[in-house]
Amino acid sequence: MPAVLLFQVKQIMEEAVTRKFVHADSSHIISFCTAVEACLLHGLRRRAAGLLCSNKVAALFMKVGKSFPAAEELCHKVQELEQLKPKPLALDSSTLSARQSKPAHVPPQALRHLWIRTALMEKLLDKIVVYLVEHSSSLYEREAMLLDPVDGPVLASLLVGPCALEYTKVKTADHFWTDPSADELVQRHRIHSGHCRQESPSRRPALIQKRQSSGSMDDRPLMWARDYVESLHQNSRATLLFGKNNVLVQPRDDMEAIPGYLSLHQTADLMTLKWTPNQLMNGNVGELDSEKSVYWDFAMTIRLEEIVYLHCHQQVDSGGTVVLVSQDGIQRPPFHFPKGGHLLQFLTCLETGLLPHGQLDPPLWSQRGKGKVFPKLRKRSPPGSCDSVSDKEEEEATDYVFRLLLPGTQMEFGEFFCPKIKILYIFLHNPRHPKALPGNLNRCSCVQAPLKLLCDTMKYQIISRAFYGWLAYCRHLSTVRIHLSALVNHSIVDRNAPSDARGGLSVEIWTSFLKDCSNYQEQDIYRLVYFGGVDPTLRKEVWPFLLGHYHFTMTEKCRTEVDKNMQTAYGVTMKEWQGCEAIVRQREREKHAEAVARCSSGASVEKGPLKRESTISTDVRRTLEQTRVGHGESHVTENAGQGDPRGQDPDESRTGEHECINAGEGSAQRVLPGPPAGTVLGPQSTSGKRPGASNELGYTLLQQEQLDMYLLNLHRIDKDVRRCDRTNWYFTPANLEKLRNIMCSYVWKHLDIGYVQGMCDLLAPLLVILDDEVLTFSCFTELMKRMNQNFPHGGAMDSHFANMRSLIQILDSELFELMQQNGDYTHFYFCYRWFLLDFKREMVYDDVFSVWETIWAAKYTSSDHFVLFIALALVEMYRDIILENNMDFTDIIKFFNEMAEHHSVPKVLALARDLVYKVQALIENK
Repeated sequence: MPAVLLFQVKQIMEEAVTRKFVHADSSHIISFCTAVEACLLHGLRRRAAGLLCSNKVAALFMKVGKSFPAAEELCHKVQELEQLKPKPLALDSSTLSARQSKPAHVPPQALRHLWIRTALMEKLLDKIVVYLVEHSSSLYEREAMLLDPVDGPVLASLLVGPCALEYTKVKTADHFWTDPSADELVQRHRIHSGHCRQESPSRRPALIQKRQSSGSMDDRPLMWARDYVESLHQNSRATLLFGKNNVLVQPRDDMEAIPGYLSLHQTADLMTLKWTPNQLMNGNVGELDSEKSVYWDFAMTIRLEEIVYLHCHQQVDSGGTVVLVSQDGIQRPPFHFPKGGHLLQFLTCLETGLLPHGQLDPPLWSQRGKGKVFPKLRKRSPPGSCDSVSDKEEEEATDYVFRLLLPGTQMEFGEFFCPKIKILYIFLHNPRHPKALPGNLNRCSCVQAPLKLLCDTMKYQIISRAFYGWLAYCRHLSTVRIHLSALVNHSIVDRNAPSDARGGLSVEIWTSFLKDCSNYQEQDIYRLVYFGGVDPTLRKEVWPFLLGHYHFTMTEKCRTEVDKNMQTAYGVTMKEWQGCEAIVRQREREKHAEAVARCSSGASVEKGPLKRESTISTDVRRTLEQTRVGHGESHVTENAGQGDPRGQDPDESRTGEHECINAGEGSAQRVLPGPPAGTVLGPQSTSGKRPGASNELGYTLLQQEQLDMYLLNLHRIDKDVRRCDRTNWYFTPANLEKLRNIMCSYVWKHLDIGYVQGMCDLLAPLLVILDDEVLTFSCFTELMKRMNQNFPHGGAMDSHFANMRSLIQILDSELFELMQQNGDYTHFYFCYRWFLLDFKREMVYDDVFSVWETIWAAKYTSSDHFVLFIALALVEMYRDIILENNMDFTDIIKFFNEMAEHHSVPKVLALARDLVYKVQALIENK
């Protein structure tokens, strides 16, 4: 029960953090009240709850209310809610009747837990429970949880947090969708996916209200909108060349033209044209509703280096229209300028920005007294035409095609293929252009010639677009090959060849392999493990092979030799760090004794410990010198080459330490096993026999820095070992001691890295399976060769996030776009714990074993980065739920935290293998 209550408290506190409030009708409140009621009624005496009372919680609180003011206040509150308490006489009868006829504002699902819920809302629950714990002997049986000296106070302290929160009944925008749990979301998806879904009348809002706290991820859209609007004006980053509001643009054919702000900006190496709808110009996207938010899709930012032609059309009833044509022949939506010469002003500013390295072709003309004007081009019929030329046709042209000549451009659109495409393209958009029909093409004697030219031009345009599409696809494949080819093995391993591997590595296959290694190749073993896993009874034998402790080609004699050598090395390591631990512990005892002495003498402890003239290492050195004098120098030299400390039992290493305290000076002098003076400092093994073999370990002198570093790591290890997987049956005190020994031995051999939180999580499953201290140490050392880089001192985590971003962008662009829109959590920080612990906390223990052995085998079968595809499979497995509920970063963290240990691991692994195959096939272009 305490675990259930802890989970419910965690849910409420997470909701308070993410939403900045907790709704009074939240489903978490109901679950919390249920858990509290179960705890309060556990072991409650019958006479305390009333013999015939149906509501035992009410009877308990009313009984306590007779002697405790907080409970008495609660009784009054509940009576008012139930409308059972008579009103004061000062109230008139009309007020009394009105108050009595008014229904209580309590939801039906909360009536069952009315007393506990009211105590929570009034912030009285924690005080009442503390009182119950203090007086539990008279109210509860001996086995009751509140009577327990540990569980009772823990229960009371758990309620402090929820009682400190503020609860509201305000109807929020997502009130009817509020805080569904991960299980509920999965269940909803299963129900909806089981039959044809009906379109909902409105899109479901985000699960969590957007916060307005500074620096949060949800502030990014608001800050981005404000920065975008500010960038439209003159600023230090770009020069504003032109700006005009109420420029009309028709974003889609089914929409009317909407007004917006058109601006031309210039930086040191780029010119940009921006158009923003007027509805967004206030810069406050937070106040826009869902309909106005779509205007962001209509905003345009156009790099002029991508534009080739500007088509200008002047109309009598309007200010003119500009159509931009890019290099691939695609036209941008037309810009309709208001009356007043704004079109010419725009072209003038554009030409000024292009100078001196670029220009418009043809350039604008300069006229005295008027400034820039359109070129004086006449409408004329082609020479040799059958039609006569009238005076009306000699009028000045009103439509122009300007070419943008930018610095560095060698050719315009169409010249890449054939010079005639330029002619045909100009003719298609402006048949009256003087260059539209040059040469033989403009000597047309047939009326159908323009139609033929039009068809030819369309053909060239189709070919051009097809070419650019093919070129973009080739570039995309090239990018995929460059970025993703290192994530997978290039050779695809067939699951069904030479035999079906879905059965995994069975006892029969493994027995046959051990009898004769030629029966199965090493690659066959990896393939069986990758596609089907290892039989649970074989894991203790197979895992040392998968982790590299053994090689598959080793004979039984070789494996025995490896185990013997590892046993010897592990024993030496144990003696080394246990000797160091003795020094550290003795030093701590001395400091504690000095502090106690100061307190007893009345001195201030804050003044620091008594001055010591020597450090630990000098104490050790002085003691060894005294020891050599006592035994005789010749005695030390005589026995230097005898005995081997590695032959001692690791369990006797602590008893082999000898400590001598000189009573006269009051300072502890430690006698440590070590060679004569002049030995190199540092943790290393020795082979010479020592004087007094019963109490010396052959340990070298240590530097003060090493002792301090090991002391820091020792405290971290002790703290994490005590709380590592406490609910697992395997971790008895004896096995926890094994876990500590292995962890201390590894850290001693890698003091430059030290202990980092999470290492115990990686070690624990290995110890559960192997159940051998030395073998587990060796396998853990091999495992950490890969996992070390995931910790803060390595750089693999950033690479994992970048690769995840590339994978999901290519394999699921829709989900990637959602991640970008909802606060942009494409950084994938929610995967941090997955990669750090190889999904150890996301699955139950049996599933962790399957995942780990698949990761180890995948290195030789499909991918050395298989963890990426498992993470991607977890996201893809719930992609529909993420998309349907429009999840943001906080939503997805909460979702996967609640889904921990609830995943279908066989489905996840199958999906991960499919994703690997998809990338392999994409790279091979199959």
